[in-house]
Amino acid sequence: MKNKLFESVAATESPELIRREHLIYSRQDDIRSEFARDYTRVLHSWAYRRLKHKTQVFFNGADNDHICTRIEHVAHVESVASTIAKELGLNSELTLAIAFAHDLGHAPFGHQGEYVIDELAQKHLNKNFWHEQNGLYFVDKIELLADNEENYQNLQLTYAVRDGIISHCGELDENVLCPRTQYIDLKEFDSKGKYQAYTWEGCVVKLADKIAYLGRDIEDAKMLGYFSKEQLSELREMARVNDEKAINTTVIMHNLIIDLCENSNPEVGLRLSKKMSDQLNRIKRFNYETIYNNPRLEPYKAYSHLIVNQIFDFLYRLYKGCDTISSCIRQNYEEKQFVRDFISYLSKYCNPDLIQEQSLYEEVKNKYKNEKIYGDLSDEKVYIQAILDFIAGMTDTYAVKCFDELLRC
Repeated sequence: MKNKLFESVAATESPELIRREHLIYSRQDDIRSEFARDYTRVLHSWAYRRLKHKTQVFFNGADNDHICTRIEHVAHVESVASTIAKELGLNSELTLAIAFAHDLGHAPFGHQGEYVIDELAQKHLNKNFWHEQNGLYFVDKIELLADNEENYQNLQLTYAVRDGIISHCGELDENVLCPRTQYIDLKEFDSKGKYQAYTWEGCVVKLADKIAYLGRDIEDAKMLGYFSKEQLSELREMARVNDEKAINTTVIMHNLIIDLCENSNPEVGLRLSKKMSDQLNRIKRFNYETIYNNPRLEPYKAYSHLIVNQIFDFLYRLYKGCDTISSCIRQNYEEKQFVRDFISYLSKYCNPDLIQEQSLYEEVKNKYKNEKIYGDLSDEKVYIQAILDFIAGMTDTYAVKCFDELLRC
């Protein structure tokens, strides 16, 4: 039965939560809420579309249609989170928007790609890269959407959704979640998990993320033959520790959702019973031991490390300060498709005065009204950030194509 107590604290369209830095445009006859508008902005974004070719755990390479990709994981999280939110009387539209947006900051090659970009960011910029923060950065600064006059602008999502993105880290072990009580500048998030979400809906997505990825990762690992007979036996025993009828991870996930709804209320927070919390943490340890740290993933990790570093090194060597774009064109580097793509990407976020090619200049000047975060490229660190942004937005398949182009030079 729905926990009616949560209805009094469910996210409403208060000025704080629906706050946007700027308005792209508004329609007087729009029947959507502000959170529903955020959901459709995310759904139509290029970053969301690219999730279908980004690794969840196992590198697919388009060879297996049934291995979970990042876009499927997002759908799983939404399914779990929406079920919980509906049962607890929370705002379903806000939950949907956060769930669909929460992983927009993931790099190619899953967490391994994240580790490689983090190494590069620390080495060259003395800063860390983590996908929760990068997700907020992408929706704030990188992702563009055409307005009703076909001008491209930044997404301008509401505070509540942006907060849910950066605070969603599901890798931390926490038995009870409650939203923080203070409205803060989201720039204060300087490490993953530093603050809880500002809404119950954000907390729900955080828990749903863990429930969803642990269950599906086991299914994929079984399909790929990662488990020994002994490990399969251990997995069955774990599944049935709280339910003798449990036969697979789907049943476990169902039991976790029901247990969470039965044991949560606004006074104690979102929580599992001790027995279900222990089971969830045991499954997480099992996954790390048998899947995430499995030696079979080492070749994939080395491969992704090589690809990301080689792309970075090549683009880094193209830097010529304010003359970078023009220099690339003069020296015919744009004969490589991915360099041509990079030049096009840079042009949208740099001062239009840097662009000498007339048709590209006119397009950028007249159609792209977004923030020009890379300025005039006079600062080398800004250029390095542009390279990392470009790589972080890639799909696995596109990154591999870029690497293949390098091999043919």
